[in-house]
Amino acid sequence: MTQNKTIRSFVLRQGRVSNAQRRACGTLLPKHGIDFSEQLIDLEKIFGRRAPKILEIGFGMGETTATIAETHPENDYLAIEVHTPGVGSLLNQIETRELTNLRIIQHDAVEVLQHMLPTECLDGVHIFFPDPWPKAKHNKRRLIQPTLVAHLCQHLKQGGYIHTATDWEEYAEQMLEVLNSEPQLENTATDYAPRPDYRPLTKFEQRGLKLGHGVWDFVFVKK
Repeated sequence: MTQNKTIRSFVLRQGRVSNAQRRACGTLLPKHGIDFSEQLIDLEKIFGRRAPKILEIGFGMGETTATIAETHPENDYLAIEVHTPGVGSLLNQIETRELTNLRIIQHDAVEVLQHMLPTECLDGVHIFFPDPWPKAKHNKRRLIQPTLVAHLCQHLKQGGYIHTATDWEEYAEQMLEVLNSEPQLENTATDYAPRPDYRPLTKFEQRGLKLGHGVWDFVFVKK
């Protein structure tokens, strides 16, 4: 019997979880996290205010996410990640920095989009340095695909933006093609956008730039 393949926004890998990360997931996730459910959530109720709502998919270890939330307290941030080490790391940063405008969902982003987020509830989406899957046979695992972009557009308000970034040139070319092909979106630049001030340079990115490696940003808005 042929089974339908479920679209996922990630491939789960085993990684080392430190004691601090494990402890954070146990004690802080109930405080700063949102449980996955197949029911729509009210983001204004969750954050306790009316403010711009930004979704981030795949925040890694969370340093960039925490920095953006800290430097932009006027916005609320919903961050999605499946990997426990990163979730634990960001939870500790939320607590250390005393952030009140950041919540985490540890689950597959595609299912969160399908079941939890109302239409036109987001002012922006951040997807920074998703796994490039450089081998050609693995390209189909890349996150930036037409189906996901169409899903994101359903949840974006008119004028809301999608900001992606990558340091793999071939992936950058694919991102540009996919985003340009979505009829609901319009590029804010001719091709690649200057890095917006709100996205801080990571240490890894700084090292790469010093070595002459490229980084490509894209900012598209919903028409």
